[in-house]
Amino acid sequence: MFLSLKEMERGKVAFRETYPPGAIEFLDERLRQAGALEVEGVAELSPALGEITVRGRLQGRMETECDRCLEAVVLPIDASFTLSYLPASALAAREEVEIEKGALEAGFYEGGGLDLADVLREQILLALPMQRVCQEDCQGICPVCGQHRNRAACDCHERLPDDRWARLRDL
Repeated sequence: MFLSLKEMERGKVAFRETYPPGAIEFLDERLRQAGALEVEGVAELSPALGEITVRGRLQGRMETECDRCLEAVVLPIDASFTLSYLPASALAAREEVEIEKGALEAGFYEGGGLDLADVLREQILLALPMQRVCQEDCQGICPVCGQHRNRAACDCHERLPDDRWARLRDL
């Protein structure tokens, strides 16, 4: 869905969209939608500044690999957001620009509006945890033998001796 400036000039633009799996592309190929992504909200334009404010709520599920054991893990997403976007042309008109504190939290747009999918991609990535694990006590994969430690224990020693220094130990 495209949030058009022309529509926002007439008033608030309410949106309610359902994005099927695969509708939003991510740079990380391991990250994909596990079901429909529901978003609803409102976008409005401040005509004096050209600032677009987008408020909304995003719900859905994302599937990725566990960072420790590489098993598939489904993570729920339920996030509210309030975002501000300023026109990029306002900054490009001047050589040096002092950015106000409020502008540090704003994004920038070019052209006739915003693509809602781009806004959602960013919000999904921010809503996901930094450490994506299947369970908090996931044991991961043994770095020596490759055994999946959640399924079976291994007798490997975590630290292999460094044979490059063996001759020095003999002295």
